[in-house]
Amino acid sequence: MGLSRSEQMSRIRGQDTSPERLLRSALWRAGMRFRLQSRTPYGRPDVVFSKSRVAIFIDGCFWHGCPEHYVRPRTRDEFWSSKLLGNVERDRRQTLLLEAEGWRVLRFWEHQVFESLPELVEQVRTALASGAWSPSASWRVVQVDLLPGEGDMEQRWMEELRGAMPRHAVVARRSTKKWKRVRSLPSL
Repeated sequence: MGLSRSEQMSRIRGQDTSPERLLRSALWRAGMRFRLQSRTPYGRPDVVFSKSRVAIFIDGCFWHGCPEHYVRPRTRDEFWSSKLLGNVERDRRQTLLLEAEGWRVLRFWEHQVFESLPELVEQVRTALASGAWSPSASWRVVQVDLLPGEGDMEQRWMEELRGAMPRHAVVARRSTKKWKRVRSLPSL
């Protein structure tokens, strides 16, 4: 007999996940030394470079509204909609408050760690350098509405985390698109 939804969700790790371990390993091999879940003025990022004031968050596609991989649960719509919006608002608040204090905040999706690890290491290296750095856009799904009478079509409302661009909607077929995990570490 399978696990209940509650039991399944309780087994999801909040820290020291495989994407975190993979990124940390790559950063360490590249000679970058950091702290884990170290306290900052606004939260505990997954990886922290205190002296350089660089904070890295690795966001799960489901929990933080990945535009490519977020899948709206079919049950308890109000609960999950509220949870998603709360997570995105917390991500926005932490990011903006840290950046207002002079921190450089990098937010990576879990699938990016598996698909393009060398590029992420370079982004961290650039953020650590004292030259000009600007964050990339970070779009989030903040709401998903099932379109009545349209089968499995849904309207996904997207917001840019830093609020630099207006909210917009995308209409598409319900997606359960997954990404493939890389089993071995890519060479850097």
